[in-house]
Amino acid sequence: MKSNDWKNRLGVMYSTNPDFQYNTDEEDEKETLEKEKQQLRISLDKRNRAGKAVTLITGFVGSAEDLAVLGKFLKVKCGVGGSAKEGEIVIQGDLRNKVLDILQKEGYTKSRII
Repeated sequence: MKSNDWKNRLGVMYSTNPDFQYNTDEEDEKETLEKEKQQLRISLDKRNRAGKAVTLITGFVGSAEDLAVLGKFLKVKCGVGGSAKEGEIVIQGDLRNKVLDILQKEGYTKSRII
């Protein structure tokens, strides 16, 4: 159930319509697919990164929380830094083959390097 807190409705005028629903601009998160159905794409990216290479994992379908968990797992297994946001996981360095091996061992069978 969505929060009905008055602070989220600041600036909204009073309505006499009994069926009026406040629009809070909250997006429903997608349901996370099973590991076997995830089609993750692993690539090398150097654009807008001062010439430094990063491994980019895209194609994750699911909630932001599950994406963050997978991103943290990959960063720990690779022993490097990175981030997980907006449907992408960024791992510092060119670790495409290592990330692919880790994902396949975890059950992400449709993962591939592009």
